[in-house]
Amino acid sequence: MTKGYVYLVGAGPGDPKLLTIKGSECIAKADVLVYDRLVSKQLLKYARPECEMIYAGKSPEGHTLTQEEINQLLVRKALEGKVVTRLKGGDPFVFGRGGEEAEALIKARVSFEIVPGITSAVAAPAYAGIPVTHRDFTSSFTVVTGHEKPSKERSAICWEALAKSQSTLVFLMGMENLGFIATKLVEHGLSPTTPAGLIQWGTWPKQRVLTGRLDNIAELARQQGFTNPAVIIVGKVVELRDSLQWLERKPLYGQKIVVTRARHQASELSKALAELGAEPLEFPVIRLAEPTNPELLQQAVAKLSQFSWIIFTSVNGVEAFFTELARQQQDIRELAGMQIAAIGPATQKALEEKGLRVTFVPDEYRAEKIAEGLQAYLKPGQKVLLPRAEEAREILPETLRSWGVEVVVAPAYKTVLGDCDKQELQDLLRSKAITAVTFTSSSTVRNFWHLLDEDKSLLEQVKCFSIGPITTATAEQLGIKIDCEAKEYTIQGLVDALLQGVAE
Repeated sequence: MTKGYVYLVGAGPGDPKLLTIKGSECIAKADVLVYDRLVSKQLLKYARPECEMIYAGKSPEGHTLTQEEINQLLVRKALEGKVVTRLKGGDPFVFGRGGEEAEALIKARVSFEIVPGITSAVAAPAYAGIPVTHRDFTSSFTVVTGHEKPSKERSAICWEALAKSQSTLVFLMGMENLGFIATKLVEHGLSPTTPAGLIQWGTWPKQRVLTGRLDNIAELARQQGFTNPAVIIVGKVVELRDSLQWLERKPLYGQKIVVTRARHQASELSKALAELGAEPLEFPVIRLAEPTNPELLQQAVAKLSQFSWIIFTSVNGVEAFFTELARQQQDIRELAGMQIAAIGPATQKALEEKGLRVTFVPDEYRAEKIAEGLQAYLKPGQKVLLPRAEEAREILPETLRSWGVEVVVAPAYKTVLGDCDKQELQDLLRSKAITAVTFTSSSTVRNFWHLLDEDKSLLEQVKCFSIGPITTATAEQLGIKIDCEAKEYTIQGLVDALLQGVAE
C-alpha cells in the first residue's frame, strides 16, 4: 500500500486570519485532520467535506488523547495511504511537541513536512499592544515554558540567567505556576516592581489583558479570575500597553453578536463585525431549499423571450435563476433586449457580475419602492418575470397586476429552518453571554423565535437589530423588541446600526 504524507501545521495563536496560506492549503488537501483544543473552529471550514476530523485536544484538566496516542494515530493514518494534516495551536516547534511527532514519523518511515505557524509568544503580546522588543527598553526576548512543576528537584530553567538577561521574558502555559514564576524571578535578582502582564485568549475576540508587577500579578490574576490559556510577559515593555493597545479600542470590541443569516451568506456580516472587534456567533437559523414547485421557474426560463422585464428581489433569486439558466444550457444572450430591476445594491452587484446592466434600482430597498419606481417604466400588457423566494410577500405582484401588467411569479427557492445548535443558542442567551442579535429578513426572525421556543425572557439584556422595516414589523408582531433598525437596508446599513445601537 502506498504510504501517505503528514503535514505538521502551526495554526497560529487563535485569530483564524493568522493562519498561513500554506497552512490553509494543507488543511484543504487533507484526508484526515487531527486538531488541537486551541485551534479556531473556523479553520476546519477549509477542509473538504469528506475529510475525517479527529479532535486531539489537551487541557490542564485532561487529555482527549495522550501524546503517544497522537503519535501512533498520525503514523497509522499515514500508513493507510492518507494525507494527514496535524493542526497545532501556535507553532508546532514552540512547546508544541511537534518534534516528538516528527520523530515518530521518521521511525515509521513516513514522509512529513513542517509548516510553521505564528507563535502566541509574539502574537498575544502584539494584540495586547506590548512589543516583545523595543530599542528603548530591550533588544531581546526569551520564551520559556511555564509548565515546569515547582516541585521538580532539578529545574531545567536557569532562573538566575533569566533575571540577569535584561530580556523581555515570555512564559507559555504558566498560569498554574504564576506565583512561583514571579517569586523565582525576584529571588534571582529582578525587582519586585518589574512590570508584568497576562494575556488570556490572546488574539481571540474574548482576549483579556491584565497588567501589574511581579509582586502583585499573581494576586491580581486570582482576583480577576485569569486562567489558562494565557501568556505571561515580564519586562519594561509591558508599560507600553497603555499607549499601544489597539484591539480594545475597536468600536465593537468585546461584543458577542449573533448572525442569523444562512450559512453561505453569513461571512460578509461576520467579517465586518470581526473587523470592528466583535465576536460574531454564527447561528444560521435559515437555509435555502428547492421550492415546492420548481417547474414554475423551469417553465419561465424556457420561455424567456416572452418577458419584457425581470425583477430580482434578492441575491438568492439571482443565483437560483442563473443556475436554472445553465441547467437548460442557456446563457445571458437569452436576456437580450430585456429590462432588469434589482431591489438593492447587493442584488444589482450580483447581476452586474453576471455581465448584465440593471435598468432600475429603487432608492429604498423594499418591494413597495420597486413597485412605485417601476410605474414610470411598465406599460399595461407587458409581461414581467419575478423569480423570488416562495414565501415572499404578495405586495409587488399584486401592485403590478393592478396596472394591467402580466406577472409570472416563479418561486426560485424557499427558506427553511437552519441547522444551527438550538441548545447552544439558548444556553448562551441564558448565561447572558450574547450582547446582540441581528436579523436580515422576516424568515430569520420567525425561525429564531422558533428556536427560542418563543421564550421572550431569553432576550432580556440582549439588543436586537433589524435590516429594515419589514423585518422589524415581523419581529414586533412576535413580541421581539427591535432596538435599532438600519437606515439603509443593506448589510453595511445593519453594521452602521450596530455601531450606533451597541454604544447606547
